[in-house]
Amino acid sequence: MKKIAIGTLNKAKIEAAKRVFDSVWPGCEFVSQEINSEVSGQPSSAPEAILGATNRAQNVFSYFPEADYFIGLEGYVENIGHDMFLGGCAVIISRDHKIGKGFSALVQIPDLMAEKINAGQELGPLARELFSDEDNLIRQTIGTNGVLTKKLYTRVDEFEDAIRCALARFVSPEHY
Repeated sequence: MKKIAIGTLNKAKIEAAKRVFDSVWPGCEFVSQEINSEVSGQPSSAPEAILGATNRAQNVFSYFPEADYFIGLEGYVENIGHDMFLGGCAVIISRDHKIGKGFSALVQIPDLMAEKINAGQELGPLARELFSDEDNLIRQTIGTNGVLTKKLYTRVDEFEDAIRCALARFVSPEHY
């Protein structure tokens, strides 16, 4: 049985990891710990998201050195042209130090939200305010993208995609 260490306590991210890893290697054991990404509270580019996810994956090792895989997950926004998009990044490090990286699809953020984020607000608190989420449940469940897409593409979906892409290195090692 493979042991998977996840560098977050976010329920949506953990659920995504469980779904994907169990589809590849059924019966995995999962452990998690909140790990600081060591990047800004609102990563604003794919490179910053990779750095944050890498930091989480590397640092969760100190809590669970016996694990087979170490996962870091980071949500981010990025301006592309005149639009802003929301996405997720996954970095997976194996016990033998191989690294897989992957990204999710991107969901366009409404202009009003993009303007506020570009002015310095973080997406999480902004979404809580705009979507009247006093209990901060959106971040732990469907995510902002789930609200914007009416659950067509949730936060769990976002991180499932990123994890699937990051696993390419491990499920097809002959190509890497």
